[in-house]
Amino acid sequence: MLPHLGRFPVRCLLCALASCRRAPWRPPGSGALHTAPALRSDGSGPVFTRALAFGDRIALVDQHGRHTYADLYSRSLRLSREICALRACADGDLREERVSLLCANDASYVVALWATWMSGGVAVPLYRKHPPAQLEYFIRDSRSSVVLAGPEHAGVLGPVVGKLGVPLLPLSPEVYLGAAEAPGAGRVPERDWRKRAATIIYTSGTTGRPKGVLSTHRNLEAVVTGLVRKWAWTQDDVILHVLPLHHVHGLVNKLLCPLWVGAACVMLPEFSAQQVWEKFLSPEAPRVNVFMAVPTIYSKLMDYHDRHFTQPHVRDFVRAVCEEKIRLMVSGSAALPLPVLEKWEGVTGHTLLERYGMTEIGMALSNSLTTRLPGSVGTPLPGVEVRIVSGNLQKDGCPCVVHAEGNERDTEVTPGFEEKEGELLVRGPSVFREYWDQPEETRSAFTSDGWFKTVSTSSYLQRKTLKPLFLRQKRSAAERQGSPAVASTPVAGLCSPGDAAGGGGGRRSGSLSPADPSRNKATGRSREKCRRPWTRNGSLPDGERD
Repeated sequence: MLPHLGRFPVRCLLCALASCRRAPWRPPGSGALHTAPALRSDGSGPVFTRALAFGDRIALVDQHGRHTYADLYSRSLRLSREICALRACADGDLREERVSLLCANDASYVVALWATWMSGGVAVPLYRKHPPAQLEYFIRDSRSSVVLAGPEHAGVLGPVVGKLGVPLLPLSPEVYLGAAEAPGAGRVPERDWRKRAATIIYTSGTTGRPKGVLSTHRNLEAVVTGLVRKWAWTQDDVILHVLPLHHVHGLVNKLLCPLWVGAACVMLPEFSAQQVWEKFLSPEAPRVNVFMAVPTIYSKLMDYHDRHFTQPHVRDFVRAVCEEKIRLMVSGSAALPLPVLEKWEGVTGHTLLERYGMTEIGMALSNSLTTRLPGSVGTPLPGVEVRIVSGNLQKDGCPCVVHAEGNERDTEVTPGFEEKEGELLVRGPSVFREYWDQPEETRSAFTSDGWFKTVSTSSYLQRKTLKPLFLRQKRSAAERQGSPAVASTPVAGLCSPGDAAGGGGGRRSGSLSPADPSRNKATGRSREKCRRPWTRNGSLPDGERD
């Protein structure tokens, strides 16, 4: 329960705040699990290959307790052996066989995910709120060779896999409680991880059957390392996780990023406004200092704040704790209504950081830690290239006008097109490999020179007073006015924020093939190079979010 904050005068509350331990939290112990690594000599590899370096540091806190990196690695290794034994895979390499997994938001998910990767498999995350027919579709379409199920989900999946003839591997309590194995007890063979498929994440299917977005380990690594750099992740960070794990936001941004750097993830089974506020205000280590959510969750948190933190001195205390103890709060997966952003700043002192991503591209754009614009989704992440174009993309070879093109360092802008709307294109190592088993859909999603068509309407925004420049999302009238229909989306919607995640429907085929990259075929105008990061206005369509 939350403390009875209303009983304390403001001076006592502020004294209590000042007495809180300010030093960064570090768990006891520093030993590492001495198991032969699977990391390649070039330093690349899935996130589990980095766990060995963090050893006894706390990786995850859930309803079952605290789990170190060594614990998770060892349990994952044991489960990977079970998977390979079930598949009669003597060499321990499934060679990109698909493994569907349905686990709670706790250590079992990490163990199932890492075990799949250790086995050389491709993870297909499922969601507990999907009906049996949809679970059946995902398992059948991905041609999964085995399904992993947490104890609470085995009953639901039993009839589904029985109908499909796919083996079900229920997870034992050891995924939560198993101790680390003795040094030298296991080995994951070194592989060329970067080229291997890592995940198939299904789109929402708003315009047709959901499509499986296949991303490689290289794709995931590009997204994670870009966010780690942009958001200054360190092993002293502690993130509070409340999102589903079958989409990019919950899986990559909130789970893989902290595990990549040796940070801690405090994971709730599902979103609860009361529990989130408890975690924000609790002095117990590991103390939360990073939070990410969808706009609806922030609205729910403010509703709770308005109902339960009614006294001025209590609200002052809440704001003081958030300002001093939390370093980063991020909003994504949907456009952030301006009234929500402004009210949240008043409640916590934090200006929410906005960013833009899709299932197909991971994260592409983000505001910086130091400079943010309301409604902006920021500048390109490291390694990401973006382009805004107009013209008929429905036919190959059709002339197109390039309004702007840039990356995290530079931008080239066509004079007269600084704020003209066009379609956003993205290119870089974070862009997915293919739509699973849909080669024609994959082909039509890209231009002939390799740019992914986001179908997001965008424009370059010239900002003479700010460096770097920023990309802004265009808000609907309801969002600008703070319509209750936007600010108070039903909880059923926030439980699956990624359902607007790269539906991929209605893509326009076509290509950009200018004879001279510095000149537009349709206008003949040369583009001017701007020695600064760049900006866009974007209308980000439903069905295309992360």
